[in-house]
Amino acid sequence: MTTTAADRSAVPGQAPAGVATHCPYCALQCGMTLTVADRTTGLPSPRVQVQPRASAAGLGRLCQKGWSAAELLEHPERLRTPLLREVPGDRTSRFVPSGWDEALDVVAAGIRAAQVAHGRDAVAVFGGGGLTNEKAYALGKLARVALRTSQVDYNGRFCMSSAAAAANAALGVDRGLPFPVRDLVGTGVLVLLGSNPAETMPPFMAHVQAVQEAGGTVVVVDPRRTPTAAAADVHVQPLPGSDMALLLGLLHVVLRDGLEDAAYVAGRTRGIEELRAAARRYWPERVERLTGVPAGEVGSLARLVASHAPVAGGRGAVLLTARGSEQHATGTDTVLAAIDLALVLGLPGRPHAGYGCLTGQGNGQGGREHGLKADQLPGYRSISDPAARAHVAGVWGVDPASLPGPGRSAYELLDACGRPDGPRVLLLAGSNPVVSAPRAGHVSDRLAALDLLVVTDLVMSETAAVADVVLPTTMWAEEDGTMTTLEGRVVRRRKAVDAPVGCRTDLQVLAGLADRLGAGTDFPADAFPAAPRLVFEELRRASAGGRADYSHVGWDAVAADGSDGVHWGSPRMFVDRFPTADGRAVLHAVEHRALVEDVDAEFPWLLTTGRVLAQYQSGAQTRRVPSLVRSAPSSFVEVHPVLAAAHGIGDGDLVRVTSRHGVAEAPARLTPTVRTDTVFMPFHWGGAGRANSLTPPALDPTSRMPEFKACAVRLERAAPVRGMTDPEETA
Repeated sequence: MTTTAADRSAVPGQAPAGVATHCPYCALQCGMTLTVADRTTGLPSPRVQVQPRASAAGLGRLCQKGWSAAELLEHPERLRTPLLREVPGDRTSRFVPSGWDEALDVVAAGIRAAQVAHGRDAVAVFGGGGLTNEKAYALGKLARVALRTSQVDYNGRFCMSSAAAAANAALGVDRGLPFPVRDLVGTGVLVLLGSNPAETMPPFMAHVQAVQEAGGTVVVVDPRRTPTAAAADVHVQPLPGSDMALLLGLLHVVLRDGLEDAAYVAGRTRGIEELRAAARRYWPERVERLTGVPAGEVGSLARLVASHAPVAGGRGAVLLTARGSEQHATGTDTVLAAIDLALVLGLPGRPHAGYGCLTGQGNGQGGREHGLKADQLPGYRSISDPAARAHVAGVWGVDPASLPGPGRSAYELLDACGRPDGPRVLLLAGSNPVVSAPRAGHVSDRLAALDLLVVTDLVMSETAAVADVVLPTTMWAEEDGTMTTLEGRVVRRRKAVDAPVGCRTDLQVLAGLADRLGAGTDFPADAFPAAPRLVFEELRRASAGGRADYSHVGWDAVAADGSDGVHWGSPRMFVDRFPTADGRAVLHAVEHRALVEDVDAEFPWLLTTGRVLAQYQSGAQTRRVPSLVRSAPSSFVEVHPVLAAAHGIGDGDLVRVTSRHGVAEAPARLTPTVRTDTVFMPFHWGGAGRANSLTPPALDPTSRMPEFKACAVRLERAAPVRGMTDPEETA
């Protein structure tokens, strides 16, 4: 195979200067250039230097997580050799170093023993939303071909699954943004529902500010006055879990006052009469009782958004949902209500208008597109569709009948671990559910009940620490591959440096394991460093004709010097028709539902969870970067001063938060930016301050998304904490 200029970084031992790649964190996938210092010059660490690079979504910007990303490459806590328990089966025994052959032999033996004794589904696979497209595809293929298990899912189920389910049902396709992010500039009004990009993806705020600079209005719907809400023109502050009622109130006003785009609705949608009947029940005064948002605000917001719809001669309106609206047991219906509003106003497919979702994880989009969800095959195909099974089986060279059917969703899979009818062995790649899963204490207990837990990771995460086998993998700057951004761009991740001796790429790990399970010919074990390209080419064939069709996305085009990636599908969707059977979008008459576990006398307050600027996801990586730890050193509980006074809580006091599922303790931060009936905790930390010790296992009936964002709790002052860092210093 010829090595091109774009591939030079993949040559073993070579350390090129100026390697164009992308940030390892969120789905903006901001562009960056990595330069490698020559150690003989005496230059200080880190050896790899990061500079921002122009990209479609990042606009040449990086947040502090991106700027500091290279600090982890040579971190002393990097895993550098496989680890096994000194006493097999005893997780109280210490880890001891192992060779790769020994470790993979142990894993393969455990898999065979479990499947012989308990059947194929006794082995499960759990992936992460930060894996490259090639890794996600290969991991899903390993589950279906080598293991022949239905038990495979990924932590992206915790991220965007409700928005995905709603978009598929209403619009016929799931893509975070069905238009380029730069199309936001020029819109008349941008509505961010449950989104805080100022902390979760700061470079995105350049697009938000551009909307305002061009004369547009930015609206943020959030129970907290986040930095994003503070920068907005309008902040609407509903109760956690009530966004659907608010959206139905907006629909009521639009339809009652004749503000809809009647021609668009008649020609491009179906289901309007059922929607009208449902929306009539959500007059603004009722919505005020359900959401806490004054009736006048409901009417004003509806008229503001409608005034910018094309039918009203406006410049356009864009509605974007994110985790605050989606991570509920009603998340799918909430997103359907947002899409209903966009369709009734005639927004999708119009310039500077439409509905979209701000994808969170770096490759949450690509992971579900290529087979990491329990019910999907590559190309976003349904695993229950005979034609889809036949196509993918043909690419894989197996009998379609040998492919398993749909398995358990992410939380249900974790909950089943170690049970008589559940998985006995779990292979977990790039995820940390001991911190990130709902009802996390219970999930920890289920992992402890497994016969064998195998974790591949970069560092000793909280989940790796309770495993039987830990396998060290390469990092983003040590490997090649592709990622899919929130706007459906397939971008290239390039290798800049060699990994530490003893680490292997996930593709090498999967190939070695498949070989031991008798499926080695299905995985490119001997083709490294060309394996990512080979896997990508197979992925293209497997996805051809599917909802997420990558067959036209060539590796060379994605990898070209200066490339900003290639969209799968049209960059601007829905211009002429929707990808449904009749070309029309489907309106859904949804109904507001109360929280599964609402407040009562014992648990009178609502907890909502989220992120902070300096940390990312479960924090396994960012909590090891000194500059980020200085900015955000530990968990905390945001409490309104009025609520704090009622409980005798002072700023910095240790607060005990108790739900129906667990207890967490963290210092109090008194702030008027949160509602008086709501408290907030970030979810990046384990230990006593683990927010997900509290969150319930209630699941959305369609997407199986857990209800992370609303949980009934009680508060009490545990003890004062001296020397609490001023909140302003860590903002």
